[in-house]
Amino acid sequence: MSGIEDRGAETAGSPGPAESGADPGGDGLLGRIELIEAQPLPQRAAGFEQLHDELLAELQRGDGGS
Repeated sequence: MSGIEDRGAETAGSPGPAESGADPGGDGLLGRIELIEAQPLPQRAAGFEQLHDELLAELQRGDGGS
């Protein structure tokens, strides 16, 4: 893992306000996006990349049951 990915993992994995129940979807996505957006550009890029990978993996898991 590169240094950028390491910093992104620390940032993107942090719980946000939406994960405490403020997000009607309950998955904390909006809170995670807000945390990522508040970071400097290199961490932001890594955070969004990690979030993308997680969402893609979730979609692929959901496709298997259809």
